[in-house]
Amino acid sequence: MEAVPRMPMIWLDLKEAGEFAFNAAVKKSAVSVPRDFEGCSTLRKYLGQLHFLQSRIPMGGGQDAAVPVTWTEIFSGKAVTHEDIKYEQACVLYNLGALHSMLGAMDKRVSEECAAGAFTYLRDHFPHSYSVDMSHQILSLNINLMLGQAQECLLEKSMLDNRKSFLVARISAQVVDYYKEACRALENSETASLLGKIQKDWKKLVQMKIYYFAAVAHLHMGKQAEEQQKFGERVIYFQSALDKLNEAIKLAKGQPETVQEALRFTMDVIGGKYNSAKKDNDFIYHEAVPALDTLQSVKGAPLVKALPVNPTDPAVTGPDIFAKLVPMAAHEASSLYSEEKAKLLRDVMAKIEAKNEVLDQFMDSMQLDPETVDNLDMYNHIPPVLMEKCAALSVRPDTVRNLVHSMQVLSGVFTDVEASLKEIRDLLEEDEAQEQKLQELLGRVPPAPGSPPGLAEVSKECSKYLELHEKASFTNTELHRAMNLHLGNLRLLGGPLEQVRAALPTPTLSEDDKQVLQNLKRILAKVQEMRDQRMSLEQQLREMIQKDDITTSLVTTDRSEMKKLFEEQLKKYDQLKVYLEQNLAAQENVLKALTDANVKYAAVRKGLAEVEHKWNTTVQTLVGSYEAYEDLMKKSQEGKDFYTDLEGKVAKLLERARAACQASEAQRQQLLERWVGTH
Repeated sequence: MEAVPRMPMIWLDLKEAGEFAFNAAVKKSAVSVPRDFEGCSTLRKYLGQLHFLQSRIPMGGGQDAAVPVTWTEIFSGKAVTHEDIKYEQACVLYNLGALHSMLGAMDKRVSEECAAGAFTYLRDHFPHSYSVDMSHQILSLNINLMLGQAQECLLEKSMLDNRKSFLVARISAQVVDYYKEACRALENSETASLLGKIQKDWKKLVQMKIYYFAAVAHLHMGKQAEEQQKFGERVIYFQSALDKLNEAIKLAKGQPETVQEALRFTMDVIGGKYNSAKKDNDFIYHEAVPALDTLQSVKGAPLVKALPVNPTDPAVTGPDIFAKLVPMAAHEASSLYSEEKAKLLRDVMAKIEAKNEVLDQFMDSMQLDPETVDNLDMYNHIPPVLMEKCAALSVRPDTVRNLVHSMQVLSGVFTDVEASLKEIRDLLEEDEAQEQKLQELLGRVPPAPGSPPGLAEVSKECSKYLELHEKASFTNTELHRAMNLHLGNLRLLGGPLEQVRAALPTPTLSEDDKQVLQNLKRILAKVQEMRDQRMSLEQQLREMIQKDDITTSLVTTDRSEMKKLFEEQLKKYDQLKVYLEQNLAAQENVLKALTDANVKYAAVRKGLAEVEHKWNTTVQTLVGSYEAYEDLMKKSQEGKDFYTDLEGKVAKLLERARAACQASEAQRQQLLERWVGTH
């Protein structure tokens, strides 16, 4: 796998700057940066100087020195203006992340962690209401995309360095986890509406990568099993890797050639591994192949992180060009208060993330999707793939008749050839019997020299044709068997749609079963409600922290009173924290109720799964019969052509056999007459 072609990566466009009443030369150098690491350095310096400026001059929203700042919103292309220097900072920070993403997508494949760091700082320290491309949902999506791509780069390096199989599997599993988070965001209706047309392209690529890197993870779990001589486990891991890769290939339709090349390369590796492992286990090791769900799941190893952004780092910003404008004490106190807010946010987020992790693991183990928990709607309709076949047969009403007629014609020619060959064989056997009788009669008297010409050649050709006929007979029998197998399905597909629908299995639920389903859906809705409320409260907390600026108060507060002021100001977050604590505490009861409901659902779920399996099997069988029609017609025609040609050859051979046998009989008569004359 170390030579696998690289997968493409997603990178973000940079925002375009508009009006900002700042020094023109400074502005130009900051918004027209080169697309390289020098450009990243320029953006960091400009960001730092803006921060220094904002801490000294009241240029924030609603402040005395605020001036219009205009930037173009990425997705709509509209110019968005705010009288707030923080908007300028936010847009520069966004471009820093976007530029790092662009550089990360290039051949060097570095910089994604820097991009994630820029977007994380932007999400956690700036308002999300400036423009839709800097909303909380979009920034969280960008962060997960960048972390996923950073982990993907680490995976590439790990495979090139031939790291241990188990470590590579965990790194790959973490790529999957990051992309799953990104996919959840992409599937969010609000996020999709914000992204517009690129949402489908991103979602398709990310979904394909989820299956692809899951396949890579199980490939390396299989390699680890191989190293541990667990040959049964090796087979199931390679089988799972093959299944997931096939899903990735299905989702890769329309992706560039680089993706197809990577998938083909990986298929060669995984397919070869699976075939070799299965063959070895079948013929050599004979180990039981365990079910995949009985093996320990691969836990991701997050070895990348969002690199922190420090806008006031002098190593990045250079000298503070506004150092003499305002007292630094107020700025320092504001920074301390910001750290108190950040600590509060970290403490709350640690609790939220711990609960979210438990919730995610629990829901993953349950494998319950509220949208498809009963999947009953699918049984109300004939699936499109089957409707397509029914429609195709409706405009070809003679399909079954043509197939039956073709096979009848083939059977007729087959029978004629078989009869002719039998007649030739009978003639030859009769001639041989007459010859033996003559020899018994003549005794020791030698027969007249010379034998009828052609009998040996006829016998030789007859044997050849019999051999051809015998081989073709097996093919003919298989063809008839296949036809009989598909004929009923083709008649069904060509008939009324009601009959097709009636042929598909449907579940039968009792009133108790329906009650179980309704209760399960209700609790799943509660889980989603709890998630949504938690996200909303977190969003409120973040926005409240971002808007919480007490600089004015700090300027008029004595240094000795700073701690007391901080404590008073932080009390404004107490109510939100109480709501969040209540939400987190409710999780245990909700999950207990869900566990109980799931236990009752188990029997219903098993029944629904069995019906769904039968339904899918029936659909696949009917589709398979339709797709087999053309092949049957082609093979039937090939059979007719073969036997028509053979019939002509056998007919000529029959004529020769008759003539040769007549000549042989005449010769025996002459010999008999001479023998009688001498005795």
